[in-house]
Amino acid sequence: MADPENSKAINNGLNAVGTVHFARFLPDSGFLLGNSQTLWVLTEYDGTFDQYIQDFVNQMGPVFDKLLSFVVDPPPLPVESHIEAFEKWVDAHNEKSNLYSAYPTLTVQTILNNS
Repeated sequence: MADPENSKAINNGLNAVGTVHFARFLPDSGFLLGNSQTLWVLTEYDGTFDQYIQDFVNQMGPVFDKLLSFVVDPPPLPVESHIEAFEKWVDAHNEKSNLYSAYPTLTVQTILNNS
């Protein structure tokens, strides 16, 4: 996960999406060894879930295809060709939680433009 090629693709994709405040990919300790299928993707983003997923796929579809090749019962690949199925799959595996924000009305673009 932390190899330079994937890190660069992920960072470039997140910058291109332009709505993600924070993102973290957390594999279970055995994920890359094939001993676990648990990978957490934790993000805070502006906008709707559907738009966020579409933006992610448009910018980082091949990265998700690589990651999903390790997952049991992944959505159809490539995700770019199956965006709706990928959205449904992510939503079905999404852990809903409350989120606190000290600046709930500020978007990523507003923050970047005023920094």
